[in-house]
Amino acid sequence: MSYKGWFQPKNPSKYKGNATNIIYRSNWELRVMKWLDDNPAIIWWASEEFPIRYVSPVDNRIHRYFPDFIVRTKKKDGSEQTSILEIKPYKQTIMPSQKRKTKRHLVEIATYAINQAKWKAADLFCKEHGWHFQLLTEKELGL
Repeated sequence: MSYKGWFQPKNPSKYKGNATNIIYRSNWELRVMKWLDDNPAIIWWASEEFPIRYVSPVDNRIHRYFPDFIVRTKKKDGSEQTSILEIKPYKQTIMPSQKRKTKRHLVEIATYAINQAKWKAADLFCKEHGWHFQLLTEKELGL
């Protein structure tokens, strides 16, 4: 999942932001970008273009979270829906199992807690704006 690079959209007019500066941080994100770019139901989309503030449970300070994607979709009934999509490995969406307290295990617990705080803030942000938040793992992406 450590595949990184620059994405060049076939339909740059659908991209909200700088279409010459789209970076993917995993092959999963690249797969979603290609789908967003090619899908006729997608009105516009952007990648990591705006921040959502959240309080980190690790240091109790306010941080900025840049969601992977914001997407405007035309639904089958003709209505439109804005969604925030976050792409993560499934293992980062579940609480790490009880292990000896190694540095690695403590990092996994901190990562899980921070992710939960980010996603809670994103979900609240979406509800306040009438949007939808969706977390996508390899299971939802069919990988």
